[in-house]
Amino acid sequence: MYEGKLVFSQVMDHTPQHLFRKCVKQYGGNRYVKSFPCWSQFLCMAFAQLSYRASLRDIEISLRAHGRKLYHMGIHGKVSRNTLANANRRRDWRIHAAFAQELIAIARPLYAGDSIGVDLDNTVYALDASTIDLCLSVFPWALFRSTKSAVKLHTLLDLRGNIPAFIHVSHAKMGDVNALDLLVPEPGAFYIMDRAYLDFERLNVIHSMGAFFIIRAKSNTQYRRRYSHPVDKTTGVKCDQTIVLTGTGSKESYPQPLRRVKYRDATTGKMFTFLTNQFAVPATTVADLYRCRWQVELFFKWIKQHLRIKSFFGTSENAVKTQIWTAVATYVLVAILNKRLGPTANLYTIMQALSLTLFEITPINSLLAETDDLGDEPHDDNQMNLFDFLMGH
Repeated sequence: MYEGKLVFSQVMDHTPQHLFRKCVKQYGGNRYVKSFPCWSQFLCMAFAQLSYRASLRDIEISLRAHGRKLYHMGIHGKVSRNTLANANRRRDWRIHAAFAQELIAIARPLYAGDSIGVDLDNTVYALDASTIDLCLSVFPWALFRSTKSAVKLHTLLDLRGNIPAFIHVSHAKMGDVNALDLLVPEPGAFYIMDRAYLDFERLNVIHSMGAFFIIRAKSNTQYRRRYSHPVDKTTGVKCDQTIVLTGTGSKESYPQPLRRVKYRDATTGKMFTFLTNQFAVPATTVADLYRCRWQVELFFKWIKQHLRIKSFFGTSENAVKTQIWTAVATYVLVAILNKRLGPTANLYTIMQALSLTLFEITPINSLLAETDDLGDEPHDDNQMNLFDFLMGH
């Protein structure tokens, strides 16, 4: 029954606080803390993400303007920019990383039945990385090039629901392909990657674990054709071959046969060459699955546009990672909320509605129901809209 809670509190009711306490205990987050515990820190950072706050001062002013409501929001202790800055700088960012993973574990089953637009029951992941630029003079610990700093967000996106199954925040100098060393391949799952991840020794690990990969081939990949399968060239598939690698090093790193599919995109006229260890699915499915990889690009674009991960509230490495992980947790929390409450609005509309009503006492079900008739997110016609994929529009 609706109890007259603030909208913000109703959103946070969907967070498993017992799991958050477990994460805090694991990393000693509340050790020696007399006021403003880790939960209050998380609530302030989640509030900043949901309400699009631009700075610590912005957070402080916004929350103090509703000082009498803070207790009902679950925030204990005085909110000041110095208190929040110290918490972000000193408390282990892994608390929020672990909690985001707990939320991801809740969200993924909710979207397990969603379609990815391809007739396939397997789990399909897209792996990619995105760089977040930083100012060299303010973030010297993240030196990338001689003139700038940056961090890199390595993400394995579950394409059913666009939920990040794995995220690793590293210095920008870390090569994309090194992220493969951090993954534990899931048997039967598909891993879709671009050419930056073409390392046959690492791909052989995926194969040995019983998982499948689809990756674009480089033009200098050396191979010998063993067999050409018949194809219908009207579908865009130009060849479907079984090959073995012959290059120095590659034939030892990946001694098994590979499948090589060449495909021409009818819209752009561009030719793509894919390598995969999956021989059972049609060649057109291989091309369709790789096309789905674009969703991870749209995921990066969306979180950079609608979450606070491009400008940071602190300058230390701990503060930057804390903000990134609380942003990820907020994104996943809204995804959970969207599925549990069952609104037809997209995530952009939900976040916009929440940003304006966090301090209102309105049943969140009716609030989100009122957004059902709203149009989609305004966007440039020349740009792809993430929610065309997210919500199946």
